[in-house]
Amino acid sequence: MEKWNEAGAVNEVGALLEVAAEMMERLGITPAESLHRAIARRVWTSLGPLAMPTRTVHDGIAGAVYTGLRMGTRTAASAAAATARAAGRGRSVRPLNATSRGRLVVGLLNAVIGDRLADQGNHLAIAMSIRQRGMDVRTGRAALAKAFPKATSRVVVFLHGLGENEEHWRPGRAFSFGSRLRADLGLTPVHVRYNSGRHVSDNGDLLAQLLEDLVGRWPVEVEELALVGHSMGGLVARSACHAALQGGRVWPLRLRYLVTLGTPHTGAPLPKAVQAAAWVLRKVPEARPLAEVLDNRSAGIRDLTHGYLLEADWRLEDPDRLLDDQRGMVSPTPGCTHTFITATLTRDPSSPLGRLAGDLLVRTDSAGGRHRTRPIPIPTESVVHVGSMTHFDLLGHGLVYKHLKHALEEIPSRRPK
Repeated sequence: MEKWNEAGAVNEVGALLEVAAEMMERLGITPAESLHRAIARRVWTSLGPLAMPTRTVHDGIAGAVYTGLRMGTRTAASAAAATARAAGRGRSVRPLNATSRGRLVVGLLNAVIGDRLADQGNHLAIAMSIRQRGMDVRTGRAALAKAFPKATSRVVVFLHGLGENEEHWRPGRAFSFGSRLRADLGLTPVHVRYNSGRHVSDNGDLLAQLLEDLVGRWPVEVEELALVGHSMGGLVARSACHAALQGGRVWPLRLRYLVTLGTPHTGAPLPKAVQAAAWVLRKVPEARPLAEVLDNRSAGIRDLTHGYLLEADWRLEDPDRLLDDQRGMVSPTPGCTHTFITATLTRDPSSPLGRLAGDLLVRTDSAGGRHRTRPIPIPTESVVHVGSMTHFDLLGHGLVYKHLKHALEEIPSRRPK
């Protein structure tokens, strides 16, 4: 099978062994050592100075044991990974990305530790790319022409959410939003996959460049561009718009519409709960190891706490302060119509359950860009609500498509004649 953008040998088996070793150390050995030290410290403190000789011996033995466990784990993992790569004989070994379920696992893994995978150059780290039929598509003219032989001048780019991939836009249905928009409105769907464990701002920068390449090398001239983002994908889209405008890129001039589906524009409750739990646990020495486990969450998950779009947002945040919201104000892209689609489990969004639970993962106020002091400045009529749906129903429900289609039908042409 042809691979459009494979460069060099990729061995996912070796990469997975390295990840397993790191997770064993981060989530097993290190928390165990921290808990051991915290309990021992309390015991030695209660015994007083007379216990100092025994404490010195104990600490030395304990330190040596944990160091040995770390070294043994790393050595075994390195040897196993080297064996797996040698067995590949210089060829790419990609059992995970070869199947839909495997790609799902890779997406989830990147959501949890994707930032570290990228920093380490691990082969399981997802590189942002256009996707088609389970493979990456290069952004060269020839590659785009081959992948999109029926390309039109109207392009809609789909961006998935945390832990998802491009295949989530077709959740067990014969027709996806993209295929329906192509049939109904003549839009060419383009699906992007990215590492959702990285900072939203990093993915925004990457998407800004990807869209610049896409628009500049598309088989026909792009007259209208639309972005559709589910959950985190909406944040990445907005971050890319900001980065593109700051960088003087061309594609925002073609951007007509930005639609977000269940996007936590002002933060999501679950990441906030995790951050609050970690903050509380750090106050108790014996519970601090649990806080360290929670603190291992990826940069992408951290950004969802308050809906961060910019690098300045997360750099200004003080981790020692509880829910220190440093979200900066990012204005909507000029000349682009924005639509925020929200959902609730209940038909009525104002019901107590609807207001509390939202779509299970994102509350309606956040998905609609509303905030007590820093709301997203879009018209009230640009926020659309759908009832009796969960967060993931937004990826393929017929009623959601109806609103999406209506929005894209209304795109006004801004190009000079």
